[in-house]
Amino acid sequence: MRRRAAPKRKILPDARFKNLLVAKMVNVIMSQGKKSTAEGIVYSAFDIIKEKTQKSPLEVFKQAIDNARPLLETKSRRVGGATYQVPVEVKADRGNVLAMRWIRTAAREKKGQPMQVKLAQEILDAFKKEGAVIKKREDVHKMAESNRAFAHYRW
Repeated sequence: MRRRAAPKRKILPDARFKNLLVAKMVNVIMSQGKKSTAEGIVYSAFDIIKEKTQKSPLEVFKQAIDNARPLLETKSRRVGGATYQVPVEVKADRGNVLAMRWIRTAAREKKGQPMQVKLAQEILDAFKKEGAVIKKREDVHKMAESNRAFAHYRW
């Protein structure tokens, strides 16, 4: 039996852009509690994006997140001893978190460059609607589409 839901924690906007999405990205990048290192990586990546595109890195980042955000995903649902992958719509918050996680994971899997360069490259790829993150999104959508027959098990 489940207890009550955990309360949502408020996070403060980041220092440079005063933006919640960037603050969340810093938190996603952060490992072992090293927030200043994570901030350095994200801000350096944004500087690289600014150099390469001559556009506001914040706008490029927002567009990249929008392009990478999934609209549908599958959730496991047990019905009478069988487990079905039931397609469900993704809320905006969860979609953003998934997009940021996928960008981080894709950047970490690249080899041979500093993290800020890899992160900038992944954000630019998502902005251009190409690369590993967009492929991941397409795979998630394909999975949801192929299990559309089980949509009536939605709860």
